Amino acid sequence: MRRSGCNASLDNDGVIAMESVSRDVLEQEGRAGEWPEASNVLGDLLKARFSCRGYKPDQVPRVVIERMLGLAQLSASWCNSQPWQTIVTEGAGTERFRKALYDHAVADHASNGGVPRMQPDFDFPTAYRGIYKDRQREVGWQLYESVGVTYGDRVASGKQALENYRFFGAPHVMVITSERDLGPYGAIDCGLYMGSMLLAAESLGLGIIPQAALATYTPLMHEYFGIPDSRMIVMGASFGYPAPDHPANNFRSKRSALSDVVQWVDQ
Repeated sequence: MRRSGCNASLDNDGVIAMESVSRDVLEQEGRAGEWPEASNVLGDLLKARFSCRGYKPDQVPRVVIERMLGLAQLSASWCNSQPWQTIVTEGAGTERFRKALYDHAVADHASNGGVPRMQPDFDFPTAYRGIYKDRQREVGWQLYESVGVTYGDRVASGKQALENYRFFGAPHVMVITSERDLGPYGAIDCGLYMGSMLLAAESLGLGIIPQAALATYTPLMHEYFGIPDSRMIVMGASFGYPAPDHPANNFRSKRSALSDVVQWVDQ
């Protein structure tokens, strides 16, 4: 077996230097500049995008949202089933839903010792262990440090977690559902759809964050939006124009080396 990969590095501010992750990969089988332009554009989008947790209040014009959705609609899916259905809020629709979900989450946390009562349509992970736990902790502390949450401050960390249900101040939120009969593979297709959505948003100058947290209270959401039982809520995503000076937007999560995730079989 042959294994190869690359390493990321941190700049002087402790922010991940994504250049070392992406360009080393691109140069394994060629010189810089020899890749097709489309490949370089894709690489630039992947390097630039991040999970946006701070937004300007400006509404995104519907024509721009439709462009983002139209690009994501080109995503691949099993048997071309295209199982996703997407609810998008704007204006007063966002504000009403923000209040309903946030008020519900605050009341739930307060009545259950600060721990949400999970009611997802798809089971959440049962545990993060080993390297997966390490990665979860690392990005969590990157976020907490960026917004001034100190180690052990459960009140402050709980308050930050509740920002999920305020959509981090975003002017828009989307909710993605899949047909129940399609099971986990419908959810996988929705994941591909969301991946395309992230790149489409980045290409249009939008910030976006996919949120499993928005699938915590699915009974409320089924009732609020009139989602039938035949549809399962996969995830949500908050989006809008990013606020570049928001402290939560000033860190970048790391990526593992290829040698950590790829196994080559050549014999």
